[in-house]
Amino acid sequence: MKIKVGIIGATGYAGAELVRILSAHPQVELVALVTQSYGGKAFCEVYPHLYKYVMLECRELDLPALADKADVVFTALPHGHAVPVAGEVLGRGKKFIDLGADFRFGRRDVYEQWYKVEHSGEKLLEQAVYGLPEIHRDKIRSASLVGNPGCYPTSVILGLAPLLRNGLIDPGSIIIDSKSGVSGAGRGLSLGTHFSEVNENFRAYNVGVHRHTPEIEQELSKLAGEDVVVSFTPHLTPMNRGILSTMYAGLKQEMTLEQVRSVYEEFYRSEFFVRLLPPGILPQTKAVTGSNHCDIVPVVDPRTGRVVVISAIDNLIKGAAGQAVQNMNLMFGLPETTGLDRPGLYP
Repeated sequence: MKIKVGIIGATGYAGAELVRILSAHPQVELVALVTQSYGGKAFCEVYPHLYKYVMLECRELDLPALADKADVVFTALPHGHAVPVAGEVLGRGKKFIDLGADFRFGRRDVYEQWYKVEHSGEKLLEQAVYGLPEIHRDKIRSASLVGNPGCYPTSVILGLAPLLRNGLIDPGSIIIDSKSGVSGAGRGLSLGTHFSEVNENFRAYNVGVHRHTPEIEQELSKLAGEDVVVSFTPHLTPMNRGILSTMYAGLKQEMTLEQVRSVYEEFYRSEFFVRLLPPGILPQTKAVTGSNHCDIVPVVDPRTGRVVVISAIDNLIKGAAGQAVQNMNLMFGLPETTGLDRPGLYP
């Protein structure tokens, strides 16, 4: 019997990728695609690349009916909108996965400080699981409510997890430099993502104040077993999709590249979606485009005593929709690669 899936926010970039992935998932039946802007239109009118693959109409939200019909509901909405949906879905005994920020934090006050909105679902926060499978797999399997990680945090946490879990770097020395394609800003119109503003341009933004900072610090602190504060600077690049993160940290003791690589090899030995690239090959966004993979390479700089870790993901797949499907697979007892075990597109 197939898993019945409803998606709220189906016509944003992350929502549309959810639709695309799930339309080919062998254990899924899409039963509802909810959107505020395109009610009554065929989904393929909004996204013609899915013609003959997805023939559902977009619908406006009828939450009780959706919660009755679906086994799991995904929300791909801006922050601040997922709490009432989660309450209704969970109240009817169904599962819920939020691609926004509303259930990523263990502490309500941290969320409210960084996102500037009140969180009305503190009881729900207590049962939410942070949906990074490579770190929290066992908790995700038994969860009914999952907060899907942000795109930048996914690239950073996976890049640094082996070093922090093994106590190999100074937690106070971490500097993170990340670059993202324009689709990370969503499908809504804004001056900052206008073609003539982005094309042939490269700029930093939200330096020191990006909302993914506390999410990164929360998860890195759990891995380190102590509070971690990072310097995080995101950049916007003139490409459609992809994230490349470069992380710098001071080693606690002298280590060779071979020693550091062995730590990564052991940590990710059984992880299908994390690829530790061979020596001489560095991560690049094109190599993961369209895939649920995270490519990682650590480099040791003996002159400075630092380790430099480079990671690459597709921000809409491993950074959003693909990871959400990976979580769904775990929650329903499926192999987590189901519907996702394919390479990316190149060039």
